[in-house]
Amino acid sequence: MPHILIDIGANIAHDSFDEDRTDMMQRASDAGVDRIIVTGSSDSSNVRAAKLAEQSPGVLYSTAGVHPHHASDYTDESDALIRALIQKDHVVAVGECGLDYFRNFSPREAQLNAFRRQLDIAKESGLPVFLHQRDAHDDFVELLEPALPELSRAVAHCFTGEGESLREYVAMGLYIGITGWICDERRGKHLHDIVSIIPDDRIMIETDAPYLLPRTIRPRPKSRRNEPMYLPEVVRVLAEARAQTEEHIARITTANAERFFGLD
Repeated sequence: MPHILIDIGANIAHDSFDEDRTDMMQRASDAGVDRIIVTGSSDSSNVRAAKLAEQSPGVLYSTAGVHPHHASDYTDESDALIRALIQKDHVVAVGECGLDYFRNFSPREAQLNAFRRQLDIAKESGLPVFLHQRDAHDDFVELLEPALPELSRAVAHCFTGEGESLREYVAMGLYIGITGWICDERRGKHLHDIVSIIPDDRIMIETDAPYLLPRTIRPRPKSRRNEPMYLPEVVRVLAEARAQTEEHIARITTANAERFFGLD
């Protein structure tokens, strides 16, 4: 029997799943992934993610937010849409939101503005916040830290940083999301040495599908598209890095995700 897992971040509203979304969900279920949080990251994907969650109650849930890549598109209408969607029971977090200075697809000022506004929504709603940060650590902490006393819970989604920032996030009380980045011998090797810093009650797992296919999967999949069925590989590598059993990782990450997102 596979372990029961929750994928806390999968972009399955992405059009790469349009042809086989039902089969993909069955494969996930067969692999033990019995609940998936569908990431919303733009006006259109927020609507699609919420609709998918509505169609699969108790299996899919969604978030509503605007990713820093799309921050220059953040309007009063975007704000109102997020506020409307989070009234629905199956929309369980604000985000994906934050800062990304690695790509700078949106100007920094637009990113900071969109991030502030979404933190306000999270504070007012009491919902947890699903965070993105890349190459923007100082500004990210500067905005987030003063908001934390008024936020219910926050997760640093797809953590890929160094030990210093991880220690800081843990000290701030953030939950940490680990993806298949840890399975990448080129870019993720450093994570093996630091993931044990994360307390048992603060770690969660995610695929970030269709991105970040774990490079350790054998035999190698024909397609480079990641999907939730590969979440057990993240568990395997994470368990190895933390010197814990896969069963233990499955149990704590599932309990943490249930508590974080308020799942039944």
